[in-house]
Amino acid sequence: MESIQELLAQKAALEKKIAEAQRTAKADAIAKVKALMAEYGLTAADLAGKATAPKAEPGKKVAAKYRDPATGQTWTGRGLKPKWLQAALVGGKSLDDFAI
Repeated sequence: MESIQELLAQKAALEKKIAEAQRTAKADAIAKVKALMAEYGLTAADLAGKATAPKAEPGKKVAAKYRDPATGQTWTGRGLKPKWLQAALVGGKSLDDFAI
């Protein structure tokens, strides 16, 4: 029967082998990815999806979709409904009644 010391030494040796195998596998994967990037002319931004998905311009206004004919107030259809629209809907009106 093996002693605890011997078993712990085997455990440490196995953990060291596992860590080395993980490092090797990771290095191989990185080398493959770099080779593919070079072959297809890709950048890190391409991988992150930044090159294909343009961001919305900050501060850009959205056109109004609904208008209150009595007051001229408008709503884009985004976010919470304004109080004037909520009151009209409760009063029996339809959203289509306010469409621009």
